[in-house]
Amino acid sequence: MPVITLTSDWGLTDHYVAAVKGAILSRLPGIVIVDISHQIRHFDIKHASFVIRNAFRQFPEGTIHIVAIDSVESLRHPHVIVKAEGHYFIGADNGLFSLILDKEPEKIIVMQVPQDTGYFTFPTRDRFVKVACHLAEGKSMDSLGEPAEKLLEKLHINAAIENGMIKGRVIYIDSYENVFVNITEQMFHETVGNKPFTINFKRADYNIRKIVQAYGDVPEVEMCALFSSTGYLQIAVNRGKASSLLGLIMDSAVNIIVEEEGGEGIV
Repeated sequence: MPVITLTSDWGLTDHYVAAVKGAILSRLPGIVIVDISHQIRHFDIKHASFVIRNAFRQFPEGTIHIVAIDSVESLRHPHVIVKAEGHYFIGADNGLFSLILDKEPEKIIVMQVPQDTGYFTFPTRDRFVKVACHLAEGKSMDSLGEPAEKLLEKLHINAAIENGMIKGRVIYIDSYENVFVNITEQMFHETVGNKPFTINFKRADYNIRKIVQAYGDVPEVEMCALFSSTGYLQIAVNRGKASSLLGLIMDSAVNIIVEEEGGEGIV
C-alpha cells in the first residue's frame, strides 16, 4: 500500500494534524503516514512549494501527497487531484502545484467528491482524506471528478544574467537561518566556469569569493557560500544564523559578479 504524506500550515499545537491522521487510519488501519512539514508559514504557497519540491521525489512512486495550504475551495481555486512524475497530489489549485512541479502533470482531476460533514472549514479531514484513501486502495482517480487541462500557474522568480553578473534573489530561509538563493549550480557553472567571482549582498563589505563544499570548510561564525542538496546557492554562517547576522530576508538581492582576473574561485 502506498505512503500518504501530509504538509500543512497548521503547526503542532492544535488538533488538526491528529484529526487528519485519525481519519486516515480509521479508513486504512496500518497505512504509513509521513509528515513532510506542519510548520509552513500560514497561507504561504511559496514556502510550501520549496519544501515539497525538495522532498517529494525522495518518496517511492505512487506516494499520495495531501497538501493543506490555503485549501478552502472557491470557484477560482477548486480542489484537484494531480498526477505528476508518478506521484499524486491533493489540494486546492491555488498555484502551489505549478510551483512544485517542473513538468506538465500527467493528469488533473477537479474533485466532485462530497464532504464527510456539513462543515466547510476543514476540507483536508472531510474531503482530502477520502480521496487519498481511495487512491491508496489502488482505485482510479478518474472516478473522482472531471478532467482539467491545466493548473493555475504561478511563476518562479528566476535569476537573470546581465552584463557579466548573475542577479539572484533569496527564495527560502530554513530553520537554521541558512539562506537559499535562486541561482542554481548549473547556472553558476555555465556562467562563471573557472573565472574568479564575487558574491555580494546587502552591504559592500559582505562579499564571498569562493564556493566551499561544507559549512566546516570555514571557521565558526564565518560566512560562506555553497551549493546545497537542493541545487541552489546557499549563503550560510558556520554555526551561526546567516539571515539575522547578514540582514538577508526573503527577496533580498544576491548577485554574483564575474571578474576577469584575481579572486579565489572554487575550492
